[in-house]
Amino acid sequence: MKVLITGSHGQLGMEIQKQLRLGYSEIGPIPEKLKNATVLAVDLDELDITNRTAVVDFVRRHQPDAIINCAAFTNVDGCETNTDAAFKANAIGPRNLAIAAEKAGARLVHVSTDYVFSGRENGEIPQDETCLPGPISAYGNTKLLGEKYVQEFCRRHFIVRTAWLYSYYGKNFVKTMVNAGRKVGALEVVNDQKGNPTNAVDLAHHILKLVVSHEYGIYHCTGEGVCSWYDFASEIIRLSGVNATVSPCTSAQYKAKHPASADRPAWSALENRMLRCTVGDEMRPWQQALACFFEHWDGENGMK
Repeated sequence: MKVLITGSHGQLGMEIQKQLRLGYSEIGPIPEKLKNATVLAVDLDELDITNRTAVVDFVRRHQPDAIINCAAFTNVDGCETNTDAAFKANAIGPRNLAIAAEKAGARLVHVSTDYVFSGRENGEIPQDETCLPGPISAYGNTKLLGEKYVQEFCRRHFIVRTAWLYSYYGKNFVKTMVNAGRKVGALEVVNDQKGNPTNAVDLAHHILKLVVSHEYGIYHCTGEGVCSWYDFASEIIRLSGVNATVSPCTSAQYKAKHPASADRPAWSALENRMLRCTVGDEMRPWQQALACFFEHWDGENGMK
């Protein structure tokens, strides 16, 4: 099987490549069909997914069986001020990949986000794939349009929504908290936004399960259990052993100090119903997955 990974330098793209190289993850073995896969890993310097002609030509020449799109403009605040760049990366890019995948007869996995929801749709019940989105930020709006384009232009698609992602590779909330704790010793984190911390190991493992299946559709794929950013940060500091304190604040207090920041959903917890009902949900409880991260993280940008 030949697999094209876009956004290959990011935290998820790096994790998927590692699992394909090793043949297993912390959860277990990857599907047998992928153990000798040919991997084409590209990032912006090799393929600009916002260029339709370049994407169609690249896919036509290489003829992958599957495309996993990990490329995105994920700076939520930056999307508010750089809307054209966000639109191109999060909407036009997925559209181009969907067009190219359909022409080549390839399957397309497109990674999306909990931010397609407003956080007000369903009270405090985790939202499954039947819930209607209603984004409240430029990031959420552009990611939702990307989903719609994938559905419109590629029949063999998997849209995988995840949340609060962290990894051994790249920048993420876990590393930010550890570094900030070491530097300033006292952290203030919002306590009224709740969701699902997700280890990239778990997400990559399930994406590889999906890509060899014919279970096309929309999926939620997040760590098991719900917490606030404050809860998450507190557990990060505890597990890291960093000598720092974590104090709660409200979203309004944070906004007052950071007026240019984008609005975030107050409740974006997702339920992995489609996983459970198709290929199986092996996502770990978020506390367990986080503890495993600290057992293996080298403290910088990789594993021990």
